[in-house]
Amino acid sequence: MAVQTKEITIAHSPDSDDAFMFYGLAHDKIDTKGIKVNQVLKDIQSLNQDAINGRYEVSAISFAAYPQVKERYMLMPCGASMGDNYGPMIVAKAGVTLQDLKEITLAVPGLLTTAYLALRLWAPFEIKIEVVPFDQIVAKVQSGEYKAGLIIHEGQVTYQQDGLEKLVDLGEWFFKETNGLPLPLGGNVVRKDLGMEMVKEATNIFKNSIVYSLENRQAALDYAMTFARDMESRLADKFVGMYVNELTVDYGERGRTAVKTLFKMAYDKKIFDELIVPEFVD
Repeated sequence: MAVQTKEITIAHSPDSDDAFMFYGLAHDKIDTKGIKVNQVLKDIQSLNQDAINGRYEVSAISFAAYPQVKERYMLMPCGASMGDNYGPMIVAKAGVTLQDLKEITLAVPGLLTTAYLALRLWAPFEIKIEVVPFDQIVAKVQSGEYKAGLIIHEGQVTYQQDGLEKLVDLGEWFFKETNGLPLPLGGNVVRKDLGMEMVKEATNIFKNSIVYSLENRQAALDYAMTFARDMESRLADKFVGMYVNELTVDYGERGRTAVKTLFKMAYDKKIFDELIVPEFVD
């Protein structure tokens, strides 16, 4: 039986691109049709686990976690972060090579992240990994605690100024491997037990917030800068532009094909036990 509610919680990460998307909601610029919308901010690894437990009505997740939440949630066709010929990167100090990955331990941001899934799809050999909070990876590579790290979020545009070098960009690899598809990294899901009317209303509210933010870019960017972890405005603008764009407003056929392709590749490589068919809100 569907849950009847006029209040929903949307959980997302405290990152500048997510903050940019939620500017319209955070500043009461969106008509929510009488629905009270609460926001919860958590790191993506925590959000993935919460979604597995069905904690929030709407949540950001890694696409890699979708197989574990698909019975409870549907994918919204908006709000995705897709790397269009760019994405998570393996970075290291100068002198470390790809071949060195055979011998060293790689710091990764979480086993449920799409970055880690993409690493497994790409890896030409076995790589030893350890999970490290995503916002600590760069510092731990700089200090020498790890020889290399798999970075996500803002680190993708700041690693050079942090004195690190790129060994591989998994978004570039995916783009080439799939003849031009973007790498689906994070999406948003909505709980099925809300009932289809509320599912669609929640989706429209979120989409309207994204559109509003894009139409009021400077104000939304100013808000996003408060979540940018001391990143200068030029880089924050670049990062937001990478992950909030037309594919974020709506996946479109290209984005949906990318999600299906990611899941098919994971199945073919026996990372997933079954071929996952994504269920989107129409």
